[in-house]
Amino acid sequence: MALIWMAVGFVMGAMPFSLWLGQRLARADVRHFGDGNPGAANAWLAGGWRVGIIVLLLDYTKGAVPVGLAHFVFGISDWRLLPVALAPILGHAFSPFLGFCGGKAVTVTFGVWTGLMLGEAPILLGILLGFFFLIQAADAWAVLLSMGVFLAHLVLRQAAPVLIAIWVGNVLILLWKHRAGLGKLPRPRVWVGRFLRRNQ
Repeated sequence: MALIWMAVGFVMGAMPFSLWLGQRLARADVRHFGDGNPGAANAWLAGGWRVGIIVLLLDYTKGAVPVGLAHFVFGISDWRLLPVALAPILGHAFSPFLGFCGGKAVTVTFGVWTGLMLGEAPILLGILLGFFFLIQAADAWAVLLSMGVFLAHLVLRQAAPVLIAIWVGNVLILLWKHRAGLGKLPRPRVWVGRFLRRNQ
């Protein structure tokens, strides 16, 4: 059963909805927008908010549905959950539909953690990501800092070891996909600098 859900998750994760819907709805290749990443943000740039939201929901769903069904419906909760949870992220990041290239796996990460922890994980990750995007300008660092604080949350709530292992695998994929952006140190937003100078 775990192998079945791992395969289902990988295939679902590999589906490049941003590229397909960008071509069909926006008549554009999303890889020619923004940073060239075939993800929801560049689908938004290519086709506007309607295309962006559809892609965002589909990328989220392809992580949440297979993992949630495997975990909560079919009762996979031991170490077999590790490959099941990482499969959609790997599929999205290294899609065979795109020559084993793919997106940066942020939205599908939210979906996978929803499948593991329901609303707790995406709400916390959303707050953290919004906060780090707000105070500093490096998108890659916002993602990694959010995941770092999320690990502290998992440790404090005494999460099962398999969840910690999933976090490690997830972060390794994110590190690889964001490696270019991580070459620059995080820098505060302009408003943060002005606020600090004003309150010195």
